[in-house]
Amino acid sequence: MSTLAKDTASVSTLDVERIRRDFPVLQERIRGKELVYLDNAATTQKPLTVIYALQHYYATENANIHRGVHLLSQQATFAYERARGRVGQFLNAAEPSEVVFVRGATEGINLVAHSYGRSVVEAGDEIIVSQMEHHSNIVPWQVLCEEKGAVLRVAPINEDGELLLDEYEKLLSERTKIVAISHASNALGTINPVGQIADMAHAQGAVVLVDGAQGVPHMPVDVRAIDCDFYVFSGHKLFAPTGSGALYGKKHLLEQMPPWETGGGMIQRVSFEQGTTYADVPVRFEAGTPHIAGGIGLAAAIDYVNSVGRAAIAQYEDELLRYATEVIGEIDGVRIIGTAREKVGVVSFVMDSAHPHDIGTILDAEGIAVRAGHHCTQPLMQFYGVPATVRASLAFYNTHAEMDALAAGIRKVQEVFN
Repeated sequence: MSTLAKDTASVSTLDVERIRRDFPVLQERIRGKELVYLDNAATTQKPLTVIYALQHYYATENANIHRGVHLLSQQATFAYERARGRVGQFLNAAEPSEVVFVRGATEGINLVAHSYGRSVVEAGDEIIVSQMEHHSNIVPWQVLCEEKGAVLRVAPINEDGELLLDEYEKLLSERTKIVAISHASNALGTINPVGQIADMAHAQGAVVLVDGAQGVPHMPVDVRAIDCDFYVFSGHKLFAPTGSGALYGKKHLLEQMPPWETGGGMIQRVSFEQGTTYADVPVRFEAGTPHIAGGIGLAAAIDYVNSVGRAAIAQYEDELLRYATEVIGEIDGVRIIGTAREKVGVVSFVMDSAHPHDIGTILDAEGIAVRAGHHCTQPLMQFYGVPATVRASLAFYNTHAEMDALAAGIRKVQEVFN
């Protein structure tokens, strides 16, 4: 164990071993080895409280919401709307009606692009994204620009993976309608100064969407302090069920947006003679039967994270990231991709001797789960001149011993290919 590991282990306020017992899958063995799960940026594992919340809903409260007068429907509606309130508090939204339930960050971004974007973007207007964005925060804006005759501008980064704010500022003009930026990069871990980015965009009259898929699992998020106009995140990256997530939007913006999907539940009145009028926000954007259990599970996940402590999580993960960076970075022939000063728990790397997919396969044989590929950031891979990277992504249930195991696995890769 390195000196840093000894130092940081004493600083942490988290009882990680107790926390690990809350996650059943972490007790599993993979190919005869203890599981080392380092693919948290793709999806996180689920604590027992979330699993029990799903079980409780399906076993005792299962019913459709909002439209039923019977008791089960009322109970399910209460639980679902309570979950909306939990999400609003978690993000520090002004009120629960600023929270729209979606299937994840991808759906939230598409909702804003298709509803708000189609309403305000015209030919010659501009939308700004960054070079480090996930495809989910690139492709919807490309489609919108192609449809409207608008222009997509790309804010560049430096070799460390940090956004060049002076270059971003040069891109801003009265033609800028939307800025879409990740709170933290899924491939690099870079934390962007989203509050400053929003202030600069607002000075030009643009609105700002923040992709918080990698933000909410790792740090406290206050949408009013950031002053973003929209914020999206995926529940499954926040220890909640897949198919859950939320879009935060400032209420005055949501109220001027037309529905994206239509159908049952999002209407006030439907008439063949007089047409259709839509429900108030946020229900206007939630057509059909939603993922009720997913919303309830998301609230349970938020309660769990709050019980651990978001500030404590951020501190511990920062310690763990520094240790992982040290033990991986000292291995000859390993190049870490993304060395920003401010990062969440992501270590992406390449090796001189092996392709990322081969590295991932060998690590899997050691029971170590990492992600190998372009991480839905092909433009970013092109910037670094690599086809793919190996990404080890951390959560607060990971340990310093697991970072040592990862380093040992990387050395085993070297033994195979040298």
